[in-house]
Amino acid sequence: MEKVDVIVVGGGLAGLSAAYGLAAEGLEVILIERGDYSGAKNVTGGRLYVSPIRNMYPELWEDAPFERPVTREFITLMGEGNSTTIEFAADKFAAQPYQSYTVLRATFDLWLSEQVMEKGGMVIVKQRVDDLIKEGDKVIGIRAGEDEIGADITIIAEGVLGLVANKAGLRELPSWKDHAVGFKETLELPKEVIDNRWHLAPDEGAAHLFMGGVTKGMLGGGFLYTNKESISLGIVLGMKDAKERVDKIDIYTLLDDFKANPTIAPLVADGELVEYSAHVISEAGLSGIPQLWGDGYLMTGDAAGLALNQLYTVRGMDFAVASGYYAAQAIIEGKKQNDLDAVGPAYEKMMKESWVLKDFETAKNILHFIENPRIFSHYPNAVGRLFDRVFTLNDQPTDSIYTKVMSSVKKDFMNVTTAKELLGMRKI
Repeated sequence: MEKVDVIVVGGGLAGLSAAYGLAAEGLEVILIERGDYSGAKNVTGGRLYVSPIRNMYPELWEDAPFERPVTREFITLMGEGNSTTIEFAADKFAAQPYQSYTVLRATFDLWLSEQVMEKGGMVIVKQRVDDLIKEGDKVIGIRAGEDEIGADITIIAEGVLGLVANKAGLRELPSWKDHAVGFKETLELPKEVIDNRWHLAPDEGAAHLFMGGVTKGMLGGGFLYTNKESISLGIVLGMKDAKERVDKIDIYTLLDDFKANPTIAPLVADGELVEYSAHVISEAGLSGIPQLWGDGYLMTGDAAGLALNQLYTVRGMDFAVASGYYAAQAIIEGKKQNDLDAVGPAYEKMMKESWVLKDFETAKNILHFIENPRIFSHYPNAVGRLFDRVFTLNDQPTDSIYTKVMSSVKKDFMNVTTAKELLGMRKI
């Protein structure tokens, strides 16, 4: 059996990040991707936080094919017959170095695979890994069709479903209750139209999040990201809420309803559909992260459960890049010390001491908080009712602003249930 230093299973950001670091240090690395190319099967809402990973492979980010830096943040609470939008802009987000960018994975991942190959790594596409080869409990390589390739270390970066890792017994089978499904469309729009609709200076971008009516009160939300000449529009919906809903709905219809909403329709008007995609997302948080290593292998990216719902944003791509980086660093050091047994513990130590697992620890109570259906039903409607009261005029004498506001606050917010929920927020 032919043998290399490292095999990477999966050509997403975690796998590519690991392969790039390893190849840059001269290690013999093979990355295997089942799609037609890296990025062909990779789906995301479209935002990569660069600030956390800027010091990891700093040479990459200057030339990376980002779409737009995110300089404006929008959050919309969708109530019954109304919506409330908060727009936030700050000088620091509109200046270099930018905190985050919108990306199109088909473009970005393909470019990163080319950087891996320039460093000497081998990227094999259109090839599925069928099994991991084990010698006792130790992973010693992979089987792809009739071919077998051995490796000192195998990096599992195959994505959220973890088919190969599950088959090899490296982690527990995922539960649908701990996952969400995201589905999105990419709509082409002229650059100038995008700039005008989201109040953007040339080459600046926006991130727009929606909650409430977009998911009909179920756990989840909508998103819209501006690219250079397109927008990424989609919905993420908790599988548990969707499956247990009494009045069964076809969840794919939510996106059509979303686009037809009076708040959204003007934003997507005249957009030409060029891509439709769907993806499963881990919502388990810290409890969904499996053992990160074992004899002969490391787990990275979505395969390691590294996706995090922080309520105001969903992160995954920065965790993927970081996990790939730390996996590479651990292997490089193990090779230098001629001690491959130390690779797994070193990788886990790096992850625990970095912001990666610390962010998961900080957010460990968010899942319990957002499982409360009032977050996605009562509060968006309550905020809408408050502003409806403030801005409504008729042929009757007008109440004072204080009276208008306090009457809504007393009705919708000043009660024991809300007080308990506010106290619960201390944990998130």
